[in-house]
Amino acid sequence: MSDRPSWDEYFVGLVDEVASRATCDRGRSGCVVVRDKRIICTGYVGSPPGMAHCDEVGHMMKRLVDDDGTAREHCVRTIHAEQNAICQAARYGLPLQGTTLYCTMEPCRVCATLIASVGITRVVAKRRYHAAQDSREIFAQAGIELDVVEDVVEDY
Repeated sequence: MSDRPSWDEYFVGLVDEVASRATCDRGRSGCVVVRDKRIICTGYVGSPPGMAHCDEVGHMMKRLVDDDGTAREHCVRTIHAEQNAICQAARYGLPLQGTTLYCTMEPCRVCATLIASVGITRVVAKRRYHAAQDSREIFAQAGIELDVVEDVVEDY
């Protein structure tokens, strides 16, 4: 008899499959939003509908500087997997209050504020994100439970 995965293991595994649809190779992330063990919506890194994808026309890079002075290059052509999932729910009138969000890595600050705004109550991230301190603080203030499966920083 095979070992069945826990519900968290199952949905974290699906995050990888959803991420396979991502259209920016700099951040092939996925997201699955669940209520009562049922998938409400999914999202992956990609451009908004009707707009060009990185895989088609290349990246749209912007230089960002962290508080400590570290400069990073980010692609801004696409939206994050978490943002995409929240947009899909909005587009189809699906409330996210009281849901659990599964994702590739801890959400960024912007995604964390959106997650709090729509009433998601739990986030399960497969790995850590190098710049997630603000997100952790937002989740703590909003009463959102954060569980990280692998205590390693996502490499992308």
